[in-house]
Amino acid sequence: MAELFAGLMSGTSLDGVDGVLLDVSGPSLDVLAHVSVPMSAALSGEMLALNSAGPNELHRAALAASALVRIYAQVISELLDKTGLDKSAVTAIGAHGQTVRHQPRVFDGIGYTLQLNNPALLAELTGIDVVADFRSRDLAAGGQGAPLVPAFHQSVFGVLGETVSALNIGGISNLTVIGPELADDVLGFDCGPGNVLMNAWCQHHLGAPFDAEGSWAAAGSVHAALLEALLEEPYFRQLTPKSTGRDLFNIDWLTRQLEGFRSVAPVDVQATLTELTAVACANDVRHYAAGSKSLIVCGGGAFNTHLVSRLQAHLPLMLVQSSDVSGLPPQQVEAAAFAWLAHKTIRRETASLKSVTGAQGARILGAVYSA
Repeated sequence: MAELFAGLMSGTSLDGVDGVLLDVSGPSLDVLAHVSVPMSAALSGEMLALNSAGPNELHRAALAASALVRIYAQVISELLDKTGLDKSAVTAIGAHGQTVRHQPRVFDGIGYTLQLNNPALLAELTGIDVVADFRSRDLAAGGQGAPLVPAFHQSVFGVLGETVSALNIGGISNLTVIGPELADDVLGFDCGPGNVLMNAWCQHHLGAPFDAEGSWAAAGSVHAALLEALLEEPYFRQLTPKSTGRDLFNIDWLTRQLEGFRSVAPVDVQATLTELTAVACANDVRHYAAGSKSLIVCGGGAFNTHLVSRLQAHLPLMLVQSSDVSGLPPQQVEAAAFAWLAHKTIRRETASLKSVTGAQGARILGAVYSA
């Protein structure tokens, strides 16, 4: 008998909401449907603005959270329509919310992470139980609160007797390395920028939300001195466990880095930003996943063919391939992860990994909002 959970994800790229309906009842997970709904330019712009301090931000954040949840509810409605199922068939919705601040382990030793969300409203609009607030429990236990997907990667990509590596390239890139023993043999962390800087630069100069297939970057040339300067960012040398976000890698950070490189053509900056993501990720793969024969790539960056080709060029001894080969398309992975995490919460099973976040131990993640 099917056991269905919905998962929703609006990532750092701020381009829209992905949702899946996941059947967790069988020996392997089965995505019954996937829906993607774009985020309006107004809401995307407000979410981006709320990553920094501004006037009346508590009021604006509350309204933005409710606006996001209305998109969430639309996604759920479309998933049910697509499958012909009634809401009663879905046990719960895993709704991550939109991260606007991520400051783990700083200030008071615990720090904070903030995802804009209104799970009570989502439960009201859909009539389905909602699981949200996945990160704060791990933070309370001394962890980074991120990344959350490595435990899911272990579940769907892990192969007994092999070292498997998976790279999620959203706004921020994160790497999961699953050891051959599977259990308690997982490493995961944020490598640094994924699409976030490329998208911001593309938006600024072309008015496009992203560089489709990396074609603009492919038309430019990597500026070696600029790339070297970008790679001097201390985060790249920081030891694991570690996580990051727009708090660090944003347009202001990029503007500061470009101060001594104002003569570099915009197309060459785009080529260099793409190379930055490729080099930073490849460096981490070589360091932490040397025993892996292939690299599974998911997230929006998997569709950037130029970026993927640069990853392959820097990892000649590995096969860089889309998560499609594992039966889960790149755009569905994170949404499926939050459906799976909601399932773990409902069953009161731990879903965090001490080896990933550095917390005192595995914890049950998420809070339940009953319909």
